[in-house]
Amino acid sequence: MDRREDFMDLQGLIDELFAESEFVSSMKLLLLAEMRDLPEDLIEICRIVPHGTYSRQRLCDQMNSALTGHGWGRVYGTVC
Repeated sequence: MDRREDFMDLQGLIDELFAESEFVSSMKLLLLAEMRDLPEDLIEICRIVPHGTYSRQRLCDQMNSALTGHGWGRVYGTVC
């Protein structure tokens, strides 16, 4: 699997999390990422999201900040 596909999995994770809920917890994010067997570097991004409950925009902002901070923004892109 190439990294573009990994990014699509990350975007799919966000889409699934918010399909039926307006807010999700960081714990649910991490559990679903692990269940989807995402690559370890993307699971790490999910792990460093601070504990709490997030709207879609706020969670995406946190994840995009983490992706950029790790230098992976150019590799994986951003989520929305």
